[in-house]
Amino acid sequence: MKILITNDDGIVAPGLLALRAALLEMGEVIAIAPDRPRSACGHAVTLHKPLRLSRVELPDGGEGFACNGTPSDCIALGVSEDLGGPPDLVVSGINGGPNLGWDLTYSGTVAAAMEGVICGVPSIAISVTSHAVSDFGPAARFARYLSEEVVRHGLPQEVFLNVNVPPVPAEEIQGVAITHQGRLIYENRIERRTDPRGRDYFWFTGDRVEHRGQPGSDIEAVARNRISVTPLRLDLTDHTRLAHLRAWELEWPPG
Repeated sequence: MKILITNDDGIVAPGLLALRAALLEMGEVIAIAPDRPRSACGHAVTLHKPLRLSRVELPDGGEGFACNGTPSDCIALGVSEDLGGPPDLVVSGINGGPNLGWDLTYSGTVAAAMEGVICGVPSIAISVTSHAVSDFGPAARFARYLSEEVVRHGLPQEVFLNVNVPPVPAEEIQGVAITHQGRLIYENRIERRTDPRGRDYFWFTGDRVEHRGQPGSDIEAVARNRISVTPLRLDLTDHTRLAHLRAWELEWPPG
């Protein structure tokens, strides 16, 4: 089978290399990833400049493609007929850092999996919930296992999987939880600072509020050293609110 991988940490990131090594046991693996870190770029696509691909030799001796665009660009290019047509599976990661709760909306890693689904390919995003990962081995092993299960069982057309692996040794992982997206809130999120010339600038920062106590959520699962697997949909409509809004009887022109 043919598997397309990408990330938002860059083409030579160790998480991507660990993922590639694990998935090679399943078939052909094509790595197309940004030529530099593109974390927190969300579902951005490049419309204002040409996209370019460069063949690169990966640190493990394999071959990949570096792209001057975003993770979503990498997937769009990877499924194009110019590069051989759609793969059987898209796997995005392994990201260094969590993609939990509301934060996943900022994630280039998650957006790449979303782009895969838009392109009609079953897709997975996978992260280790630490920015100082010393071992991607457990996450890579689970990525291969879950990829095999997705191929075996399939996924609904508009659904992809967001996976978060706790940053602990394999023997300390307490199983797998099928979860819902949790809620995240930050305090003091924007910090005003002053540069050496006395001009103000702003920096995204802030402390994450304690978010335990959300049974069944991705956040709670990882806090208990369980691997979180969350099914996400492209359709963001709150279908439970449709009847409520229709009762407002909105009209044009306004009455």
